Amino acid sequence: MNLLALQRDLRAFLLAEDETAATRLGASARPGLSVYLNNYRAQLVTVLEGSFAQTHAWIGDQAFLRAAAQHIDRVPPSSWTLDAYARDFPETLAWLYPKDADIAEIARIELALGECFVASDHSALTVEQLHDVTWDSAILRIAPTIDFVQLTTNAFAIWSALVGNETPPAAEPLTSIALVWRQDYRNRIRLLEAFEYQALLKIRGGMAFGDLCDGVVDIHGAAEGAARAGEWLGRWIGDGLIVAIEAAPG
Repeated sequence: MNLLALQRDLRAFLLAEDETAATRLGASARPGLSVYLNNYRAQLVTVLEGSFAQTHAWIGDQAFLRAAAQHIDRVPPSSWTLDAYARDFPETLAWLYPKDADIAEIARIELALGECFVASDHSALTVEQLHDVTWDSAILRIAPTIDFVQLTTNAFAIWSALVGNETPPAAEPLTSIALVWRQDYRNRIRLLEAFEYQALLKIRGGMAFGDLCDGVVDIHGAAEGAARAGEWLGRWIGDGLIVAIEAAPG
């Protein structure tokens, strides 16, 4: 058996406990294969436990280990780094607990925070860089680390309580959107109201700040619209969400 065939059979046994592959590897390899399989699965469980600590705390040891085992059976690693293995776990939880959306949503919050932490670095805009900006034509460039987590339950409140070692509330329906980003090498998260979420989507899509302001004024009136847009801008800069300001073309 050449090296490539050996590797293929070992992979087939690890991913699906393929008995045909195990037979080709030989009877002498059987004890070692069992040890290797146990170590392989234990390592994947450890990855999931490290990435989803609050999800683990929410559903308990037995339920989490069952979910991890189901995930390992359904979703083999597909990346060179085990850090990427966590990415599909929320979908497995959604499949396992279709009537308990809070479980998958807590996991999505944790996944977004983890992905944000390892995203590429960026430098946020400082107040000193805001001089002489023509706001009507300004294009705000949003930090590449931001992510939005769509929620249909109070998963954010549950997650927050678990992180703070407090008693979490019971799960209940609640539509909201969580913004996740990194600021000064720390992960941040907060809930967005619907208008700010839509505004961030438009800004990230390249809309000029002046055009955004015009749209907000059309909806809320001159005074409230200007106040909202100004409040958002101040918050985005303070949160480190803006990395550059460019002039609109033309």
